[in-house]
Amino acid sequence: EHEDTGLLLQPLLEGQNYGAAAADGTQCPSVSVSRNNPAKRDCLVVAVLCFGNFINFIDWFIVPGIVLDIQKYFGLSDGKTGLLQTVFTLCYMLAAPIFGYLGDRYNRKIILGAGIFFWSGVTLGSSFITESHYRIFVLSRGLVGIGSASYSTIAPTIIADLFEEGKRTTVLSIFYIFIPVGSGCGYMLAAVMAKSTGDWHWAFRVTPCMGGLALLLLILLVPHRIQRKTAAHRALSISGTIQRADEKPDVHRTAKTTWCQDVGSLAKNGSFVCSSLGLTAMAFVTGALGMWMPLFLYRAQVVQGIVPPCLQESCNSSNSLIFGGITIGTGILGVIAGAEAARQLRKINNKADPLICATSMFISALCLYTALMVAQMNILSTFIFIALGELFLSVNWAVVTDILLYVVTPRRQSTAIALQILVSHLLGDAGSPYLIGAISNAIQAKNIPSLQWSFRSMQYSFIICAFVGVFGGGFFLLTSFYIEEDRKEAQR
Repeated sequence: EHEDTGLLLQPLLEGQNYGAAAADGTQCPSVSVSRNNPAKRDCLVVAVLCFGNFINFIDWFIVPGIVLDIQKYFGLSDGKTGLLQTVFTLCYMLAAPIFGYLGDRYNRKIILGAGIFFWSGVTLGSSFITESHYRIFVLSRGLVGIGSASYSTIAPTIIADLFEEGKRTTVLSIFYIFIPVGSGCGYMLAAVMAKSTGDWHWAFRVTPCMGGLALLLLILLVPHRIQRKTAAHRALSISGTIQRADEKPDVHRTAKTTWCQDVGSLAKNGSFVCSSLGLTAMAFVTGALGMWMPLFLYRAQVVQGIVPPCLQESCNSSNSLIFGGITIGTGILGVIAGAEAARQLRKINNKADPLICATSMFISALCLYTALMVAQMNILSTFIFIALGELFLSVNWAVVTDILLYVVTPRRQSTAIALQILVSHLLGDAGSPYLIGAISNAIQAKNIPSLQWSFRSMQYSFIICAFVGVFGGGFFLLTSFYIEEDRKEAQR
């Protein structure tokens, strides 16, 4: 069944009134759930979507959390180890445009439910793969990426439908907080399960249970249709001129466009293009950090004599736990700080959003470069600068998405998010884990094998991330030149 997220509003189901209660800034009340309370219903929908996003990113970062164990189990080089995350991301980004197309035209609740069911089942199946079937394990990671794409593409557009600009920024911030929180918990869950059971396969047997719960909540609490709430719709509702789906539609307001026409229109949107390239730089850096930072920290500690080399199957998991905690803390703080800074600075500067993103990228790049340089001398300083680098990266998550949602017309938002996912992952974190591993392999091959060169090879290959971060800041600066006109065009 087709679902239109444009100006044509669907008939209200079961007497539900999706009026402007939440859009007016109504807070989630503390009373019991009521079917006739639109604000309460909206809050429940957001809670379910946040829980799904949390599980999504736990699954994403289970492999980096136990990368040492997996590397030893399958006997992998750095390059082949990075391939695991690269295949995941490639499948994720290739599936995103498909789900974007479907999300703009068909029922999004059904697509979300199918995605959760699929990726949970594949994750559970991958926990039974033996050491002689590395290729099947790689395939399973790719399939999990396909399921994750359905969620990341469609869930933000549901939030965009539920809330007006302003309050939407706050809700998106809450939603995107679960990117670093889920990522950090992925590291920690993987490390704890591997250590407590002595078998890293158990790390893949927890999230499928959580996925089943998320699917049940999705079925019970998320409406089959969700009506877009904007100031324009509220005004039309008050004047009694909203057109129902059972009335004769306005051809100009409901006409469907082809996917190619949508892409062509988005390609002419300077704010969308430049902010997507900035996000690509963010993805490149976060992908490399997410895959390799625990291993880099471990090799730095080995060189300093803090920990012994890993010779047994169950390797030291403390770095995954610490890095996971850093990711959670800096992610929450960064997303909240970014949203608040955007809300305050918009009052005095219409270009505040891209300028915030550019500044945070420049600072993050400097912090990451400093962390790499001091890693061999002082591990505490390394942790501090890594935390600062992640903090300023996290500032951008909700702000970048909000930029997309107000410079792109509503009926193209799923497609725009899907294209942004495709580009940012194709040129970003799809290749960065493998690229860092491949460069590390090449450096090691040219030098005498030693613990020192094992560390230095990773250190030198990581430096590319700092320079990519600078380019990302430059693209966000370019966004500021287009954003005012593109925002007015989207409103028209």
